[in-house]
Amino acid sequence: MVSRPTINDVASAAGVSKGAVSFALNDRPGLAPQTRQRILDVAAELGWTPSPRARALSVSKALAVGLVVARPPEVFRADAFFPAFISGLETVLSRRGHALLLMVAEHGDAATYRRLAREGRVDGVFVTDLQVDDPRPALLEELGLPAVVVGPAVEGDPTPTLGVDDAPGVDAAVTHLTGLGHRRIAHVSGPQSMVHGRSRRTAWERALRAAGLPADLCVEADFSAESGAAATRELLDLAEPPTAIVYANDLMAMAGLSLAVSRGISIPGQLSVTGYDDTEIAAHLQPSLTTVSTDVVAWGRAAATRLLELIGSQEPTPVDLPPARLVVRASTGPAPGLPT
Repeated sequence: MVSRPTINDVASAAGVSKGAVSFALNDRPGLAPQTRQRILDVAAELGWTPSPRARALSVSKALAVGLVVARPPEVFRADAFFPAFISGLETVLSRRGHALLLMVAEHGDAATYRRLAREGRVDGVFVTDLQVDDPRPALLEELGLPAVVVGPAVEGDPTPTLGVDDAPGVDAAVTHLTGLGHRRIAHVSGPQSMVHGRSRRTAWERALRAAGLPADLCVEADFSAESGAAATRELLDLAEPPTAIVYANDLMAMAGLSLAVSRGISIPGQLSVTGYDDTEIAAHLQPSLTTVSTDVVAWGRAAATRLLELIGSQEPTPVDLPPARLVVRASTGPAPGLPT
């Protein structure tokens, strides 16, 4: 029976102490870069990996971080944001030996976070779907649990935030539509209780007013396909329906586009549609969806890196996320009555 290599074997082969091996593995300061790399190379050559339980005990950490999703399960399961975001998280967490604990708590209630802190199950958490006047950042500070908020920054909130500004992407969508001659441009928003639902609506209003147009056609939805279809139905039933609709996410846009087509409305001949997220399927619809693209996988990588830095009391790594950009496809065209 071949014995497995141990930390002692790695230390001996690399000519360092066991403590240095631990420092290299946990990416802790105090080792020269060449020494750190030599230790990692020796560990890989010997095929040594530490026991997760022993490693957690040695550093007095859970070696896990939490993502508590504050959405109903039926909405969460259909949102393409989270698979991409979690993929980004995992590229960093798995490499650093940390697990991700995912919990779906519809209201992100305080009891969930208190239990995680009390039981020591995680070393820190990611906060998504931040609410207006959200109590979670203050609660997490009270609990002493490191946290990174994912989404638009909230003025005056000291909690580290990672994400991109919604406004340029929504502004680009509205500018694109006004450039095509549209004057009745509606918005199907996300919940106004959510920071990013409100920020996207505010950007739509601001862009229309800058173009000298009224911002009076908005229906609030909840980011789900069902709510997107219902909001579209309400807008199309108006005596004077819009000629373009800016949706707060792709899921609602795709549902709205499908509803319009089922009514015999030509896209984009009679109605132009834009989304937000640039989910994979958006490019393969008929017609393909004009939408705002953001690199959500990069958000995940940056958020995981920042949270681990907070947990390790390290200086933050500079973050340079690609800005939101409009991807023009076949679902937008000149306003009805204008030449194509």
